Amino acid sequence: MCDARQAAFKILLKIDGGAFSNLTLDAALKKESFSRCDAAFVAALVYTVTERCLTIDYNLSLYLKQPIKRLAPQALAALRLGCAQIFFMDKVPVSAAVNESVKLVRKNGCPHAAGVVNAVLRRAAENGLRLPDENDKSYQSIKYSCPQWLVNLWTDSYGSENAKGIMSASLGAPENVVRVNTLRTAPDELIDELEKEGVKAERHKRVKNALILEKAGAVGSLEAYKKGLFHVQDTASQLCCEALGARGGETVLDLCSAPGGKAFTLAQIMKNSGRIFAFDIHEKRLGLIRDGAKRLGIENITAAAGDAGIYDETVPLADRILCDVPCSGLGVIGRKPEIRYKTPQDIDKLPELQYFILSAAGRYLKKGGTLVYSTCSLNPAENGEVCRRFLSENSDFYEVSALSEHQRCGRDGFITLLPHISRCDGFFIAVMKKAD
Repeated sequence: MCDARQAAFKILLKIDGGAFSNLTLDAALKKESFSRCDAAFVAALVYTVTERCLTIDYNLSLYLKQPIKRLAPQALAALRLGCAQIFFMDKVPVSAAVNESVKLVRKNGCPHAAGVVNAVLRRAAENGLRLPDENDKSYQSIKYSCPQWLVNLWTDSYGSENAKGIMSASLGAPENVVRVNTLRTAPDELIDELEKEGVKAERHKRVKNALILEKAGAVGSLEAYKKGLFHVQDTASQLCCEALGARGGETVLDLCSAPGGKAFTLAQIMKNSGRIFAFDIHEKRLGLIRDGAKRLGIENITAAAGDAGIYDETVPLADRILCDVPCSGLGVIGRKPEIRYKTPQDIDKLPELQYFILSAAGRYLKKGGTLVYSTCSLNPAENGEVCRRFLSENSDFYEVSALSEHQRCGRDGFITLLPHISRCDGFFIAVMKKAD
């Protein structure tokens, strides 16, 4: 049996139990000594099943005699893995997809399901990928593996074509973007360093000190990473930092900071001068900020625990504040595919929390200062609606335009980055200033 399939099988069982795909996958790959090729196969299996779950389950339901929910977890995981390989992984022979899936249930305490797994996967392979009729209400939901409520939300918010674009982009591999640590190196120098390690990198066309990596594998194992020459950060997050406009010598607050990527970029923009206070409500996550800053040679970040939704009079007034609030994550389902299966009830209470955090943030800002509110969500209730409420109740704040014209801007001057247009995570950025 291929160890990669066994590893993917175990990871999927954990995800089905509520674990995060990216964290569970990373932990498994670090624990096992996979080759780069096998590690890539494990990741492909896990993400394909998780991304395409509704599509796969629709096809399984065509051949099963019982509801999917009544299947043993081991049988369901094996069936999903088999379908993922049959429908979406052309380089895997059908015979291998079927036979190895049967072996999985036999090996993992579910031998009685071997016959069902074998029969269902063979029928699925014979008939190929099936979808509802295009006129069927569920067509887009099944095709893009997005729950119907999410299809409706994006269609109502951004139009049908953009909704299709968002859903299609969520099924593709996101770009692997890193931020060059300009405190230690320059983009062209880092490109040369990475090339020595067999990693191809090219300069980002829209972000000054960013690179796009190809086939980098686990970047944490690269010497260039260990030397602190870069940190991983998507285009959208880097643009968010640009929008803040931080300068050397200023005092900056980064609320909800962990794991610290935006604070690191701001420190580099500020050339390691001034002060950055990076807060997070979870004490345990502060280590991520401190360790990252140490690796990158950053000295102007102070990490501290704090509830961003409650005003703290001991926090100093700031020239600029980054308020990257907890959100539904609907803009990053390409990286964390299980997010797509959230329910409306999972996110209904978020806008109120986000408003409290934004309101507290505004009290820390100096007159004439800049406040950036951002989310990695594509949900207007978490984005523009929160900002409009804040502006209506705080007359000393006003919105300002930011970033260049080629970024997609929504109404009111707020910025909404759609993944199929901007080739980055779905993201919302609002830049506001406090009157002098």
